Amino acid sequence: MDKLKIFGTDGIRGLANKHPITAELALKLGMILGSKFKTPNGINRVVIGKDTRLSGYLLEPAFTAGFVSVGMDVILVGPVPTPGISILTKSMRCNLGLMLSASHNSFEDNGIKIFNSEGFKLSEIEEMEIESLLSNKTENLRAEAHKLGRAERLDDGTGVVRYIEFVKSTFSPKLSLKGLKIVLDCANGAGYKVAPRIFTELGADVIAIGVSPNGININDSCGSQFPDKMISLVKSERADFGIALDGDADRIICCDETGNLVNGDQILAVIANRWKCKGLLSSNHIVATIMSNTGLEEYLKSLDLCLDRTQVGDRHVVKKMIDLDSNLGGEQSGHIILGSFSYTGDGVLVALQLLSEIVEKNKPASDLLNMFTPLPQIIENVPLTSVEGFDEIINSKDVLDVIKSSKSALMGKGRINIRTSGTE
Repeated sequence: MDKLKIFGTDGIRGLANKHPITAELALKLGMILGSKFKTPNGINRVVIGKDTRLSGYLLEPAFTAGFVSVGMDVILVGPVPTPGISILTKSMRCNLGLMLSASHNSFEDNGIKIFNSEGFKLSEIEEMEIESLLSNKTENLRAEAHKLGRAERLDDGTGVVRYIEFVKSTFSPKLSLKGLKIVLDCANGAGYKVAPRIFTELGADVIAIGVSPNGININDSCGSQFPDKMISLVKSERADFGIALDGDADRIICCDETGNLVNGDQILAVIANRWKCKGLLSSNHIVATIMSNTGLEEYLKSLDLCLDRTQVGDRHVVKKMIDLDSNLGGEQSGHIILGSFSYTGDGVLVALQLLSEIVEKNKPASDLLNMFTPLPQIIENVPLTSVEGFDEIINSKDVLDVIKSSKSALMGKGRINIRTSGTE
């Protein structure tokens, strides 16, 4: 399969106002997507959401113009978590959905995540087809004047309310968060309005930070990438639980009441145990990536569960989950897929599963959310000026010799992974 030019592990991502994150490409991509996903003689519409980046104002109108020009109606919902767009695309019977976000990246970046009518991210094959169409001219795609689409902005919050009610519906009506004090860091991102509202409406005493976006402070020393503020506040406020979301709220990192971090691997362990005890697992397969700690694998074995690994990227996790009839998977970084509810990572929804465990067991988070002792693990990020020639470097004799000697030193009790980032 040919390597994609603009699509990475999670849609398209790059520096705002530089190729491929430009108004020109958004306009053309909107025309191509609209034409590809339109149905003859039907209601054709797309829902577009975004996080709080300044460049959202660049991409949103460009996409709108592209879709409208080929006869597609556009529903604009403004800032909403990525999982919200997945849910709204299906519930509002849209042909496709777009989320404009670069997730955990800083404000200078932006990205484009595309969902089909069932709320799933596009397959790699579909992305390659779209990629190939970008080199074509678009004049023949334009609709006649009387067949142009229309754009509607849902300023009344209708779309956001649908998402809020969906997430709340996953929390048992027999339970309440009353009496729990929660620190919630929304990363000045897409969840800054909806997340505090959800936890508050379910009864929690919420101390919210990262809820004052200004277009350039998303993920700026806050959120899941920078959990120190959350930890400090949990300790100083004597809170019961800490939650840190990323810029589009599809990722979660937590801490217990002592300030100890709970990453995606521990979250998978907690939910796997909880769902197994309740008979909620659809199979004995839990899906994670090559980055997940071997300690998680050993813990799941103790529950008679199997850990199946994929390449990094929630799209790969979802595909494997479907192939194995699994309803639980995720990444160490905090992308957790709860297939019983949605096949898109959702930080708020996952937090409610953890809080359900705390409420039901009536025990502190520190007793419940650290299920296994992680094996030693080092993750080192190496900045590159370009990924050109990366494969040649990795396959050079010097590098291969180092890898070989390192594997030998591990004596079969460890793993080495070298990869380029698909999101940075």
